[in-house]
Amino acid sequence: MIIALDGLAPQGGAPQIWCMRELSTGLTLRSGWLGQQDQTTFEAFLEPLQHLDWPMLAVLSDKQTGLVPAVATGLPHSHHQLCQAHYLRNLAAPLAEAEAAFKRELRQRVRQHVGHLIRQEPRTEPGHAGVLTVTGLVPSPRREPQARVSHNPTPRVSPLAPELDAAEVVAQLFRHTRYLLTLKGRPPFRLAGIETYERLDNVASFSLELLAQRYEPRLVQLSQGLQAALAPLAQTHQELPQGAAWLRDIAYSFEPVPSRPRHAEDIAGQLRDYLDTVRRWPQATPTLSQFARHLDTVSRSYWSGLFHCYDVPGLPRTNNELESRFRDTRRRLLRSTGQKGLTQRTLQRQGAWEILPPPPT
Repeated sequence: MIIALDGLAPQGGAPQIWCMRELSTGLTLRSGWLGQQDQTTFEAFLEPLQHLDWPMLAVLSDKQTGLVPAVATGLPHSHHQLCQAHYLRNLAAPLAEAEAAFKRELRQRVRQHVGHLIRQEPRTEPGHAGVLTVTGLVPSPRREPQARVSHNPTPRVSPLAPELDAAEVVAQLFRHTRYLLTLKGRPPFRLAGIETYERLDNVASFSLELLAQRYEPRLVQLSQGLQAALAPLAQTHQELPQGAAWLRDIAYSFEPVPSRPRHAEDIAGQLRDYLDTVRRWPQATPTLSQFARHLDTVSRSYWSGLFHCYDVPGLPRTNNELESRFRDTRRRLLRSTGQKGLTQRTLQRQGAWEILPPPPT
């Protein structure tokens, strides 16, 4: 058997619900609330497995502190695979914190220099109550264009058209700049501060291109303000993408190759060589050097459980499937009861029946 273990984060000091699931059949072997998450508690939770006649081939977990020694003691002959997704998130933790601080400072500087510009939303025409686009079965009534009655022939291109076009372009740039300040990231791979900086720099460059064709005072203020906001953060912006590139390379080294089977020993050697290269990075700043040491330290703590999945058929690289079942359970509880905490406390105190499908024959 290959089993996966995980638990929901406790809420308000309440006991934590844990689930033990067999991956080949999808059956829940054990589930219940644990008052503590230490080695003794996990050993008691795993103890019934020792009396089964089925061989425990491997265990998949997120490297909880008390669970690792409990698995080593209670299931000494099982391979203990640690979730690679959690490993990558722990690798990215200091970079994500630095990037979040970088993003906050970037937003503050941009609002300080061009906030008075991008907060100005152009007024809508009379009769437009802020409705931009409506779709569905009942769309907004389509207004017919009103033809102007005039006895004099009018030119095909109105002299006011360039002015209106320029105002619309400037308004769109302001709106886009305001939108860029709302970007949100998702570590370890999507870092919103880096993306915001680069796209704001593109806005400043595009404004200069427009100014080369036509002078517009508001574009001058926008371009100069963005350049003034971005310049003090240029050094930090050069460091963060390099750290993000290291994370992407490490994640890529874990990816399986369908055309060529990869073994644990090969991937471990490749990762070890890459971490040695990162530690000896020739142009590393103090921030990057500290991050490189962090990558090596975290990797050493996970090393014994990162590579079993490449030698054990059917053993996943991550524990994401079990976590998705927890999220589904939360949604079903909320949808069926309309409550969050009370339902879990009732289940903990009184219990409930669970209907399990029979295993396939």
